[in-house]
Amino acid sequence: MSKCIISPSVLASDLSKLSDECQRMIDNGCDWLHMDVMDGNFVPNITMGAPILTWVKKNVPEIFMDCHMMVADPAKWVPEVAKAGGKSYTFHYEATSDPEGVISLIKQHDMLVGLAISPETPASVITESLGNAVDMLLVMTVRPGHGGQKFMPECLEKVKELRERFPGKNIQVDGGVGSGNACQCARAGSNVLVAGTAIFGAEDPKKTIQEMRSTVDQVIAEQKK
Repeated sequence: MSKCIISPSVLASDLSKLSDECQRMIDNGCDWLHMDVMDGNFVPNITMGAPILTWVKKNVPEIFMDCHMMVADPAKWVPEVAKAGGKSYTFHYEATSDPEGVISLIKQHDMLVGLAISPETPASVITESLGNAVDMLLVMTVRPGHGGQKFMPECLEKVKELRERFPGKNIQVDGGVGSGNACQCARAGSNVLVAGTAIFGAEDPKKTIQEMRSTVDQVIAEQKK
């Protein structure tokens, strides 16, 4: 399993001062910032798009924007998000009939590629060729579209299955994740944890990030023995 990556979800931040919130998380020790892009079509909520990402990148030049594209036409936004400074572009398997084409387009724009599956989607849709073509697999542990939902532990079976099939891959979980279930996620095989309310809403975000990281690192170390 790869190294631990903590990616706070900006959906739980004070969006009126997004750049400051991203900087605050970097200062508190996070690795990436999970940018929740929603189009009001693929999911019933609207958040942000490339213009906002552009300003965040200008204000926080060192940011690693982990862009989670909850959009109905993932290919359409690739050039704009790349231009805005997105480092990683994760799209939903359910949003396209041509995942290979979207993967190829993202790579052409020099971003890392993530492929997400929603709770209702089985891990079996991720074929060997698809899994090997991407840099990261995202297993949603809530239904995409709204923050603050309850963690769905049954989704971790998919993490386990994907970890067995893709031992060296970054596997991300997103939704209802925090210090309380970081161990559960890591034992299933996830090394990239997205946490929103648990980090942004914490009294001491630095401590929460450290706790989550040490939990995952401990599991990784145990599995290496």
